[in-house]
Amino acid sequence: MRIKAEQLSQQLQKKLAPLYAIFGNESLLVIEATNLIRKHARQQGFGEREIFSVDNHFRWSDILNASRNQSLFSDRKIIDIRIPSGKPGRDGSKAIAFFCQALPQDTVTLITLPRLDKQSQSSQWFKAIENAGITVQIHPIERKQLPAWIKHRLSMQQQTINNDTLFFIADKVEGNLLAAHQEIQKLALLYPQGHLEFDQVKNAILNVARYDIYQLTEAIMADDPARFAHILTGLQGEGTAPPLILAVLAEHIRQLIQLRKGLDQGLTPDQLFKSARIWGDRKNTMMASARRIPFSLLHQYLLHAAEIDRINKGVAKGKSTDPWNELLKLGLNMTITAESSVTRIPRQE
Repeated sequence: MRIKAEQLSQQLQKKLAPLYAIFGNESLLVIEATNLIRKHARQQGFGEREIFSVDNHFRWSDILNASRNQSLFSDRKIIDIRIPSGKPGRDGSKAIAFFCQALPQDTVTLITLPRLDKQSQSSQWFKAIENAGITVQIHPIERKQLPAWIKHRLSMQQQTINNDTLFFIADKVEGNLLAAHQEIQKLALLYPQGHLEFDQVKNAILNVARYDIYQLTEAIMADDPARFAHILTGLQGEGTAPPLILAVLAEHIRQLIQLRKGLDQGLTPDQLFKSARIWGDRKNTMMASARRIPFSLLHQYLLHAAEIDRINKGVAKGKSTDPWNELLKLGLNMTITAESSVTRIPRQE
């Protein structure tokens, strides 16, 4: 059975299942979920723990043997299986399916996995886990969810801040939830319970944000120029190569052009999404952008991207030789909607 991460505590209060599988890439939330399960297991007498870390040379027979062997120190034990790759392989898949068919008594099995694609979640080995116990998918905390997450974490330590301070913290810790947790805990160590002023937070919080190139396109689709500039500056500080950023932005533009052309030709959204290789949550925002931005502007964006490519290669004939400056101009122009009266930033010829 699959439950949401926020339902885990309630489920554990009702009954400790014989098997749990936690999967996702948000390290902090995975750690907290597994710690919670182990805590409840210890409270119910599962005093010993055996840890198995699966790699290419792992012997799956070790887990099967561990499930048969009685503990020397406790009547109950935890079998902690960690599969960092998320791919148990052929032998591992068979072993997991066999293991789940007859879970050992007086044992709680905890399996930790990274984010799994739909194919992996549909596999026989994963379905065997779901049928035998509880699976919990850990979803990442998106940027728009981050201020509320920070506010909740502060409330757990009896501290409050205003919205401006919330967004300040979010900017400083974006993309690094584990470090965000540490920075929030630091506030509890430095200051008493109650309301915190902006200057107190500013003096305590480090800039521990980590950025993903694809967050740039999220800022573009959200029409958020300040966020685009902030992320681009962060990527520059992290040493990200301009050609990598340009490749993502250029692909984004080409997808928008493909959608726009298809709309003008009367094609259905489903046809367009498939041909443009647009999946999941991006569908609605990409379609909204394609409907909003005129084809002529999209063409200008693509020409600007081509000019930046020449700058990256050192063959540009214009005055500008700074790819970062041109990437900023391109992104800021793309975050200004077609209906906006804001003057677009011209390219340097």
